[in-house]
Amino acid sequence: MDRVALRGLKARGHHGVFPKEREEGQTFIVDLVLGLDTRPAAADDDLAKTAHYGIVAEEVVAVVEGEPVNLIETLAERIAQTCLKHEGVEEVEVTVHKPDAPITVPFDDVTITITRSRV
Repeated sequence: MDRVALRGLKARGHHGVFPKEREEGQTFIVDLVLGLDTRPAAADDDLAKTAHYGIVAEEVVAVVEGEPVNLIETLAERIAQTCLKHEGVEEVEVTVHKPDAPITVPFDDVTITITRSRV
């Protein structure tokens, strides 16, 4: 299986369990790795035969900017299901970064990474 990666998609969302997170929002960063067979697209040099990563990126940002959820686990699942709706995408790895998580000690980032497939 081939891989198409999108790294560092940024969007502002209002996800979290605390009222301040829901009210003020924060930046979320998403990394994606789409698993698909790119041979048909490469053979015909045809965008229609692969995942259009520009459209995928727009849809993922819309999920992050959309309906708030409590957990980044839920957000990652919604993003994965959005990616799997694209014909040809057999598998997706989603990493959601929450660099401004409400943690009281110094830290660089909080992430969750999930892998989902059509199977």
